[in-house]
Amino acid sequence: MINYNVDSDGIATITWDMPGRTMNVLNEASLTAYTGALEDALKDDKVKGIILTSAKADFIAGADLEMLLGTDTSDAAKLMDQFSQLQKIFRRQETGGKPIVAAINGTALGGGFEICLACHHRIAAANPRAKVGQPEVKIGLLPGGGGTQRIPRLIGVMNAAPILLEGKDLTVDAAKGLGLIHDVVPAQELLAKAKAWLMAPAAEQVVPEYAGKGAKPIDGRAVQPWDRKGFKTPGFPGGAVWSPPGVQTFIGGNAMIAGKTNGVYPAPKAIMSCVYEGLQLPFDTALRVETRYFVSLLRDPVAKSMIRTLFFGLQEANKLARRPKGVPKQEYKKIGILGAGLMGAGIATVSVQAGLDIVLIDRDQAAADKGKAHIAAELDKLVKRGRLDQARRDGLLAKVTATPDFGALKDVQLVIEAVFENREVKAEATKKAEAALPKDAVFASNTSTLPITGLAEASSKPDQFIGLHFFSPVEKMPLVEIIVGKKTSQETLARAMDFVQKIRKTPIVVNDSRGFFTSRVCGAFISEGHRLLKEGVPAAMIENCARFAGMPVGPLALNDEVAIDLSWKIMDQTRRDAEAAGQKFEGSGTEDILELMVKKLERFGRKNGKGFYEYPADGKKRLWPDLQKHFPADPKLLYGEGEEKRAKEEEIKKRLLYVQAVDTVRCLEANVLTAPQDGDVGSIMGLGFAPQTGGAVSLIDQVGVKTFVAECDEFAKKYGAQFEVPKLLRDMAAKGQSFYGDYHPAKAA
Repeated sequence: MINYNVDSDGIATITWDMPGRTMNVLNEASLTAYTGALEDALKDDKVKGIILTSAKADFIAGADLEMLLGTDTSDAAKLMDQFSQLQKIFRRQETGGKPIVAAINGTALGGGFEICLACHHRIAAANPRAKVGQPEVKIGLLPGGGGTQRIPRLIGVMNAAPILLEGKDLTVDAAKGLGLIHDVVPAQELLAKAKAWLMAPAAEQVVPEYAGKGAKPIDGRAVQPWDRKGFKTPGFPGGAVWSPPGVQTFIGGNAMIAGKTNGVYPAPKAIMSCVYEGLQLPFDTALRVETRYFVSLLRDPVAKSMIRTLFFGLQEANKLARRPKGVPKQEYKKIGILGAGLMGAGIATVSVQAGLDIVLIDRDQAAADKGKAHIAAELDKLVKRGRLDQARRDGLLAKVTATPDFGALKDVQLVIEAVFENREVKAEATKKAEAALPKDAVFASNTSTLPITGLAEASSKPDQFIGLHFFSPVEKMPLVEIIVGKKTSQETLARAMDFVQKIRKTPIVVNDSRGFFTSRVCGAFISEGHRLLKEGVPAAMIENCARFAGMPVGPLALNDEVAIDLSWKIMDQTRRDAEAAGQKFEGSGTEDILELMVKKLERFGRKNGKGFYEYPADGKKRLWPDLQKHFPADPKLLYGEGEEKRAKEEEIKKRLLYVQAVDTVRCLEANVLTAPQDGDVGSIMGLGFAPQTGGAVSLIDQVGVKTFVAECDEFAKKYGAQFEVPKLLRDMAAKGQSFYGDYHPAKAA
C-alpha cells in the first residue's frame, strides 16, 4: 500500500500503491500506512529529505468517496475529531523539519492535490492529460485537507476562486503558471529532479515560527510560506482581507455565487466563508475553520445525494452496469444517420469525433450537404479553441459521406434514424434503410416520445430495433436514453450501449412507453409551468422560482428551446393514436395553451424567434410582453410583497420539482425505469433537474417519503391529478421506507 525506502544519500521515497485499485485514494487504511512511513522518515537522523510519489499511472485521486458516503454523520463532534486527523497529518509533514518534494507523476485531485500542497516543493511530470485541482464543490463538498487555506495563500483569492468555487481542473503547465507547481519535467526525469532539489545545499537555516523557544535552525526549504514571520496573502495590500481590494473581492465573489447558484448549493457559500474567515486567522486555526465547514456540508443531505448520483451513479452508467452479460463487445467503425437536420448532424458530429466513418443521408444532396456543413462548423470551433489541429479537422470531415443515396448504408454496423417526429415519416425511412443495410446491422430511432415497439412494426427485424434518444444540442448534452422495445433483443441492447460508450456519452436504459422517461418528465415540468400561467402566476415569477429551485431554466424557456410546435405535434400525435385505438385521450389540461401559441399566434419558440420569450437581434431574450394580455397575472402576485408572496414562491418551487419526482416514481412503478439511480442520473444529466437534490428520486428521500406523500396529497387537492402519488410511493410511506435506505456503492456493486 505504502512503500518506503531510504537510499545511500539519505533520501527517503514514500510511494503510494494501493492494491486492488486503479487509483490511489485517501482513506483510513492508506493514511495510517502513510503516517507510519512519514514518521519513520522524520525521526530517522540519516534522512535528509523526502520524496512523495506514486507507483500507479496517476498520483492520488482524492478522498475515498465510498468511505465518505458510508460515514455516520449523526455526531458532529466525533466527525470534527475524525476529519481533523487529516489536517494533523498534513501539518506534520510540512512542520516536521525536513524538506518534502511531491513528485507528481499524473493526475492529483482533491485530497490527492492537498497532500502535494502540504509538501515544500512540487514537481510534476510533463503530461498533457494529467490534471490537478479541487473538484469537491461539484459533489457538494469543500476541500477538507487544507485546500481552502493553502491555495489562496499561494496564489491569491482571485486566482484561487475558479479552482475552489467551480472545481476547475488545471493542466500541470497551467498550475505551474499560477504558482501551484514549481516545475514540470519529462516523466523519466521526475524522481531524479526531485532528488536533485533535495540534495542541493540549503539556501538558509531558519527557526520557523511554530518551533518555539530553544528550537534549532532547520533547512529553510522545510518551512512553508505561511509559517514564516511576516507572511502576507498575495493580492491584497499588506495581505489584509479588509483592504479595499479585499473587500471588493469578497463582495464580488458573493454576488457571483448568488448569480450562478441561485442560493441552492451550500458548498460554494461554505468555501467562500472558509477563505474569508481563514485568511484573518492563524494558519492552524484556519484549518480548524475549514474542518468545521467540511463537517457541516458532510452532514447536509445535499452532499451525500450528489456523491451518490454524480459520482457513483454516473460511474455505474458510464461503465455500462446495465449491459447484458455474455454479449461480445461491438467495435464500431462505420454508422449511418438518416436525417441531416440539427439532431442528425449533431449525432454525426460526436460520432466522427469518436473516430467513426459516417454516412449522412437526407432527402436530397443539398440537405445532406447542409448537415455536413454543420459538422464542419462544429469542428472549426474546436480548431479555434485549440482543441483540434487543422489536419485532424480535415481528416475527420473526410470521414463523413453526405448523400441522398440509401445504398451507401450497405456496410454500416448501425443506423440512427433522426427524421421528423412523425410515425409515417419514420416508417418510410426505416423501410428504405433496411433495404440496403447488412443483415446484422442495428437500427435505432432517435425519437423523443413515440413508442419504440410501435415504430418497430415498420421493421422486418424488430429484434434489432431500439431507441436512442439524444438531447439537443447533441454536442453538449451528455445523456443518451436507450429505449428497449418489446421485441428488442438483449444483443441489440448490448450493442447499442457499446455505441453510446464509444461516443463518450452517458447511457441510461429504459423500457418502452410513450415519452419513455425523460420526455415524459420534461413534459410534466413544462405542463406545470403552463398551469401556473393559467392560474394567474406572473411568467417571470414562474421562471425565477424554477431557477431558485435549482432548475437551469424555467418551464416556459424550456418549452421555447424544445419548440412549442413540437410539443403541440406530440400532443396531437398522442391524441390521434388514442382515438385510433378507441381510447380516451388523457390530456394534461394545458392543450389550449399549445393551440393558442401554435395555431393562433404562430409562436413556435426559439426556432422562429417567437415563443413565451421574444428573441431580439441583440440576442438577449426577454419574456414576451403580450403574455400578460393572454394570461392576466394575479395583481397580488404581480405587485404584492410580504409573507404571503414568499409562501407562494416556496409552493411554486416545490410544485415544479415535485411534479417531476412523482412522474419519475410512476416510471419506476411501471418498470419504465428499472432502478432509482437511473432516474436520478437521467433527470440530472438529461433534464438538468436540480442537481443539489441528487436527482428526482433522491429529492423524495431528502424530503422524506412520508412527508413527500403528504405534501403531494395537499397539492393534488388544490391543483390536480398530476400530484396523485402512485401506490408504490404510498406503500413505502406506510412502511417507513426510502429509495436508498442504507445504500452504499460497495453493496450496490
